[in-house]
This record gives sequence, structure tokens and C-alpha cells, in this order.
Amino acid sequence: MSRTNRVYVIGAGFAGRAIARDLVQKGVVGRVVAFLDDDESIIGTRIDDIPVLGPISDVVQLVEKTPADEALIAIPSATRDDVRRLYATLRQAHFSRIRILPSVSQIIDGQAHFIQTRQIDPQDLLGRTPANIDLKNSLRYLRGKRVLITGAGGSIGSELARQLLSGGAERIYLFGHGENSVFEIDSELRLLQEEGVGESARIVPVIGELKDRDYTDFILKRLKADVVFHTAAFKHVPMMEANPVAAVANNAFGTLNLLEASQAAGVERFVLISTDKAVEPASVYGASKLIAERLAMEWPAGSMATMVVRFGNVLGSRGSILPLFGRQIAKGGPVTVTDPEATRFFMTIPEAVSLVLEAGGVGLDRQLYVLDMGEPVNIRELAEQMIRFYGYEPEVDIPICHTGLRPGEKRTESLLANGETRRATDLERIHLVEREPSDRTWTERLLSELRPVCFFDPDDPTPYRNRRRLRAILRNAIPTLPDKANEPEY
Repeated sequence: MSRTNRVYVIGAGFAGRAIARDLVQKGVVGRVVAFLDDDESIIGTRIDDIPVLGPISDVVQLVEKTPADEALIAIPSATRDDVRRLYATLRQAHFSRIRILPSVSQIIDGQAHFIQTRQIDPQDLLGRTPANIDLKNSLRYLRGKRVLITGAGGSIGSELARQLLSGGAERIYLFGHGENSVFEIDSELRLLQEEGVGESARIVPVIGELKDRDYTDFILKRLKADVVFHTAAFKHVPMMEANPVAAVANNAFGTLNLLEASQAAGVERFVLISTDKAVEPASVYGASKLIAERLAMEWPAGSMATMVVRFGNVLGSRGSILPLFGRQIAKGGPVTVTDPEATRFFMTIPEAVSLVLEAGGVGLDRQLYVLDMGEPVNIRELAEQMIRFYGYEPEVDIPICHTGLRPGEKRTESLLANGETRRATDLERIHLVEREPSDRTWTERLLSELRPVCFFDPDDPTPYRNRRRLRAILRNAIPTLPDKANEPEY
């Protein structure tokens, strides 16, 4: 935006008014020329000396626009259908740019800021309407606490940090082993705070490696975290099929190290983020997350409460299909879909994180929770919707080709394993999973067998990094993991 850009704010409610005031005060990012709204009681009036025009569907074609004019959708409570309708109307009106204030859950201090807006993208139009969560109330358990987020530079970890800004935490530790991703979220959070978003939590970046047991124990005692959200994981299924030892070392043993260090450091609450890939795993990644789930749920009762929150795919995460489809469409296709019948569960990142934060506050010790992901989405249909979002027609302008399921992938996913049932809780879209108590000796025995494969033991060097040995051990404990006849030894 430049100071010469004319901005039409769609929605004259509290969010739209707050953003308009923000733009006026800054005076350098654009000039608000009008609110567009459907509320007949305010159409024709002026708010902060800005005219309110409407109804939107009628007036948007009639307003006098320049080629650089921008529309900003500031109705965070709008349903997906509302946003789709508004987007179609604004596109037809040839606005140069369409921005959106994504979610009411990010405005938990009752204020909206221009910095929270972003250019609209497919995830804003796809899927269901996110749950309307009273996140300010949900975050009370974190007020004055020190909160550690592992994998803080990832899609889930970084959104946790954004939403935690308004939770009143004393400190937010951004833990990760990738300096670039941690630097990016650290910089973003500081900029958000400078622009008035959230409270005055101290942001502390921490670069480290969870597989290093001594370091993990050392740093947890130094940080004195009260609550840990463990999102860090190697998670790309085909890549982990090609690097299975790394998957188990990071996801299983990294979780074990973090649990042990958290217990020793006096952590009060430990929340593990898990995945539907852990349900009757067909991949080494899924198997590694199943082990992590078992570790958290079997943790000895004591002063630290542990819980697991399991959910499916999130829209727009790094490495997910939405960014991939976007890149493929940008170069003219083809868009690649593994299987025409493949389906996945999807949820927006902000909604998933809001539910995780809510569950973390009320979850019971050593329990597993599953998020209500809605109905599974057909991947080919998702690809077709993506193509239309960018203004093309599937198979006419952009071809779609089927490449076949990749190693470790399922055609369909499930959120519950055999023997697991879900029970509703008092919280919308959060279910408690009822299951038979698991035997900790199974997990301990499995980790004992896997350890010399993942970590070098001079007294027993032969198994180290042996992929074939690793898969055999996992398959013996987890029969759903398929055999791989061509698995190399190293």
C-alpha cells in the first residue's frame, strides 16, 4: 500500500472501524474512502467522518474507483459462505487487491489492527466456518506463565505464538532448530507488539536440538517454563519414508527427552500436538507420532499434567498441498493429485491452534483429545476449487493429473483407531477419546530396541542407522506399518 491508495473497508463493525482508525493514524499506508456494509441502519451515515455505503452487492459496482483501489474485508465473524460471496463480488468489481482480517480468534483483546490483515488466499474460502472461540477466556490459565513452544517456526508453532501474544503470558519461548524460521516468527511477534497487538510478553528465541538429551535437560531447567506446547516434528510423509531413522530419532526420542526434561524442570502442563497419521500408521512418520502419543499418555502421574491433542491436516501449512497447488497453477499446471479418491481432513491453522489452546487449559491429565475436523475433503475437488480461485477453469485452462499414492500415504485417513471412541466435551469441536489403558512396558521395550538404531552405541555399533532393522522393529510392534521389500539397509 502507498499513501495514495484508496481503501474501501468492507464491514463497519468494531473491526472495520478499528482498522480504519489505524489507517488514519498511520497516514502512510492508504486512505480510507468509505465503509461498505449491509446494515440498513447505518447506510448513508458517516463513521469517524467516513461515509457508509451499501448494500455491498449493489454499491460495489457503482463506487468510483481508480485502478489501484483496494478492498479490505473486516468482518472476522463472517462465515465461509459470506467470505466467498464477498470475494466474488469484489473480484467482479476489479479491485486491484483484496485483503482480509482472517479470524475473530486473533482479535481477543477487542481490537483489530491493520498489521493483522493479509492478502486473501484460498484457505479463506475453502472448508467450513471456523468455531467462534472465546480465546481471551480460554487463555486465562496462561496469564503470568512462562510458555515454551517447540517447533515455534513451523505453521502450528508460529500461530500458537501469535495467539499467545494476547494471553497475558510473562514469557514466550520460541524453541526450534531452524534459525531462519525462528528468526522470522520472532521478528513478526516483535512487530505485532510494536503495532499494539497483544500484551507485553517477553519474547525469547531459543535455538536447540531436542535429540540432544543433555542440552534439553539443561535448557528446560534454565528457562523454568510452566507450560510446554510440543509441536516440533519431522512430518513430511514421503520424505520421512526416505529418512526413517531421522523421523524416529526426532519425533519419538525428542519427545521422550522433552518429557523427561520438563518433568525435572517443574513444568506444570505438557501438551503434545499429534496427527491422524498416528492412527493405525502406514508410515514411519505416523509410527513415530504414535510412540510420542503413547509416551505422553503413559507418563507417570505426578506434578506435571500431560495431554495429547490429535487432528488432521491444516490448510496452508508449509509443505502442504495448498502452497504446492498454488505454485503449480502459477506456472500453468499441471496440478498433481495423488489419487482421484484420496481424501483428507482439513482445518484452518488459526482454528486448530485456538482449539489446542482451549484444550490445553481444561484437558485432563494423560488424556487424548481429538479435534472435530468435519467431513473429509476430496483432494481432486480441492484442486479444482484452487484453480477456480485463481480465475481458471480445471482441465480447460489448467490440467489435473493423477500421480499415484506416494510411499507411506493412505487413500483415506481416520482420526480414531480401532478400540477408540470419541465422547463430547463441554467445548465445541473438542472430543475426549476413550480407549483402553495402554501398557507402558510396550513403549519402553520398543524404545529400547530402537535406541541403538537411532543413536551410536560403541558397545553395539552394528544396528546404527540401519533402516531395514528400524522397520523390522517398528513392524513387530505396529503391524499396520507395511513391509518395504526394497528398503535399503542404510
